[in-house]
This record gives sequence, structure tokens and C-alpha cells, in this order.
Amino acid sequence: MNVNKIKNEFIQQKQSRFKGNIYHYSQVNFSYNSNKLEGSRLTSEQTEAIFDTSSFIPKTNDLIKLDDLIESKNHFKLFDYMLDNVDELLSKDMIIEMNKILKRNTSDEENPRYNVGGFKVVPNIIGVYNVINTTAPGDVEKEIEKLLKVYNSKNSITIEDIIDFHFQFEKIHPFGDGNGRVGRIIMFKECLRNNIMPFIVLDTDKSYYMRGLKEYENDKCF
Repeated sequence: MNVNKIKNEFIQQKQSRFKGNIYHYSQVNFSYNSNKLEGSRLTSEQTEAIFDTSSFIPKTNDLIKLDDLIESKNHFKLFDYMLDNVDELLSKDMIIEMNKILKRNTSDEENPRYNVGGFKVVPNIIGVYNVINTTAPGDVEKEIEKLLKVYNSKNSITIEDIIDFHFQFEKIHPFGDGNGRVGRIIMFKECLRNNIMPFIVLDTDKSYYMRGLKEYENDKCF
């Protein structure tokens, strides 16, 4: 399949904003699943209502966090930013901007520990039980620049290269929060840029996804 046609459809449909097309489907499902993977309590129906109308009517008395609402809307803007820059080489500034878009107007933006708009200033890890240690804050910029230099020097990019970049990016874990969501939007972008069918990591596959990150260096399964 010619993925360039899909990429062009995304770009054209982004302008039209009609419902029921691939752009609409991807916006809703990407935002829902990627945020759900990080603990959002919004449903897919609520996410779609937010995308369509910037509002929704809760059907239960469950508490809805303001940050969940904001990050859902921000993810829509992140997806648009990705499309606007889909053919550009990845850069440090682009990756930082992605994180800024995702975290804009959230409570984390007001907390200096998260350093929204820059790299992390506090050490972090991936997971709770099967912990993956990440790069120390003082080494993040150097490691990101090294990762980008190697990746962008490739003459052609394969799906294996994109997955490997994702693992290396997540292992660095450069931001105070939003690393997984930025990493997954990068994978989607790079698939479109390199004529590879893009994909969305589903929340229902979270255990496989986390195990893949944990065991990647031992069993790449390519």
C-alpha cells in the first residue's frame, strides 16, 4: 500500500474537519489510547465528544480530572503539529515542542519539577514493579542529540529503525512527564514520513507494550 496517499489524506482531511474519515478516527483513537496508557480515565466516547464539540456530558458520577480533559485536547493539537511537520527530520527542538503542546495549561506546567518546555530536572523511571532505569537529567541533552544524529544519518528508515528509536527514546525518558505520548506520536510521524503503515498502540495491549520495552534489548523479535 502507498502510505504517501494516506499521509496526503490526513493532511487534506485535517483542513476539512469532516467526521467519519481516517483523520477523525485517528485523532480520537490516538488521543484516547495514548492518554489511557498513561492513566487517563476518559472513555473513548468522551474523547470523541471532546474532539467534536470541546465538551461532553458525564454519564456517571466518576470524578474527571481537569488534566485529563486538557491533555485530551492537547493531544489533538499534538497530532496536528505532527502532520504539519510530517516530512521534516526529527530535531531536538521539534521533540521539545511536542512535549510543550501536550503539557500546555496542565498542572504540571505550573510545577518546576516537571520543567515543561525543557528536559527533565528530576530523575525518573519507567514502570513501578518491572522498573526500567532511565538517563540521568544532566545527560539527557547529550543522549538525545546522539540518538538523533545516528537516526537522521540513515539513508533509509525501516520499521525496525523506528521501533529501535522509540526504545532508545523511552530509555532516555527526557521529560518530566509525557515521554510515552511524545514517543508514540514520533513513531506515527516517522512511519508516515518513510512510507510505512502507521499504527496506534492500544491501551488493551499495554502489558505487551510494557513488556516489549522491558525485554527489548534481550529479545527484539524482528
